[in-house]
Amino acid sequence: MGELNIYGVYVPMLLVQSVLAYGVLRLVILGIDPLIEKGWIPLPSVFYLCLYVILLWLIHWGFIVCFV
Repeated sequence: MGELNIYGVYVPMLLVQSVLAYGVLRLVILGIDPLIEKGWIPLPSVFYLCLYVILLWLIHWGFIVCFV
């Protein structure tokens, strides 16, 4: 995808996308925590990892569609 030049420091776009996906994940976790407390999601850490990968893929796809 490329990189972003911030005052002479090159930052990979995938790093920006992963930080954005992590922020979205933290917001989604607030809504999913009640489901975990009720026991509807048995392995929350694996669920969160899969959810993060899906969010990262969606954000990456959105960047490709909007900026390329």
